[in-house]
Amino acid sequence: MADHHSIAVIAGDGIGQEVVPAAIECLTAVAGLHSITFDFVDLPWGSDYYQKHGRMMPVDGLEQLAAHDAIFLGAVGIPSIPDTETLWGLLIPIRRYFEQYVNLRPVKTLPSVVTPLASDRFIDFLIVRENCEGEYSEVGGRVYRGLPQESAFQQSVFTRFGVARVTNFAANLAASRSRRLTSATKSNGIVHTMPFWDEVVADTVAGFDLEVESVLIDALAARMVLSPWSFDVIVASNLFGDILSDLGSALTGSIGVAPSANLNPERTHPSMFEPVHGSAPDIAGMGIANPIGQIWSGAMMLDHLGYPEAASQLVAAFEAALAAGIRTRDLGGTASTSEFTTAVLDRVT
Repeated sequence: MADHHSIAVIAGDGIGQEVVPAAIECLTAVAGLHSITFDFVDLPWGSDYYQKHGRMMPVDGLEQLAAHDAIFLGAVGIPSIPDTETLWGLLIPIRRYFEQYVNLRPVKTLPSVVTPLASDRFIDFLIVRENCEGEYSEVGGRVYRGLPQESAFQQSVFTRFGVARVTNFAANLAASRSRRLTSATKSNGIVHTMPFWDEVVADTVAGFDLEVESVLIDALAARMVLSPWSFDVIVASNLFGDILSDLGSALTGSIGVAPSANLNPERTHPSMFEPVHGSAPDIAGMGIANPIGQIWSGAMMLDHLGYPEAASQLVAAFEAALAAGIRTRDLGGTASTSEFTTAVLDRVT
């Protein structure tokens, strides 16, 4: 495997402009210890680009991204531009064009991070979110615009192919861990797509030696609050996985620490790595953003590129900084973005 990689960098908007450079510093430091070199190619796309050109990325943006080994994304969105423009103009086309059908989101207790839970039991589970279809389809529209009966409709799209491939990924992941897999559903209320989801999940996992449970999404959300340590791998649709992962990050202390990987498991296209948090315009430019979500996403990128030892080393470095009591404001500390980054760099050994 080559030890040199070209990485497309889209810092994007808001605090993305602050946490992406911080994470790149950390990635460069740990890569140097493993004879890995990165060519970080900055692509100044996002809301500023939109305001100048009327689109979030160039017409040939996807073709430009295809030339790289991975994509490192910061954040997308500003209040003055509708999310339908920012997300559907950049993030979602990337996910779908490159068949990044797995959105992998770890939920894990971090050292010295206070959580809202009464228990201090260790939490460590993974959410595997279907990333290309489901509830976030483009099928729909609005009719009778401007009239009292104006209406909107949105069509969920679940394919056997799409549900099976994300379930297969989650099942293999569960098989490598505790052999426990939870499927999020709502088949008692959503009478077509969710029973179909259940059927395809059951068919897909039949060949695995796993303990599989299907849990209604409302009960699952309640259980995640009451007993998050009871989960190991959760597979969920696009919408359900999106909501559950934000809940998971809140349970472990802050959405600022949550990473994600948009994976093309077959590696026929580049995968994309980004923190779960948004552009946080309320604190952008203040130098106080938590870089952990971006750094951890970088560690997931290292792992995907074939460097698990380097990935573990980077995670250990930011965990050591936390254990030493160095925290940004969202975690109850006083460290700035740059101060926390320096603390991580000091512990990359």
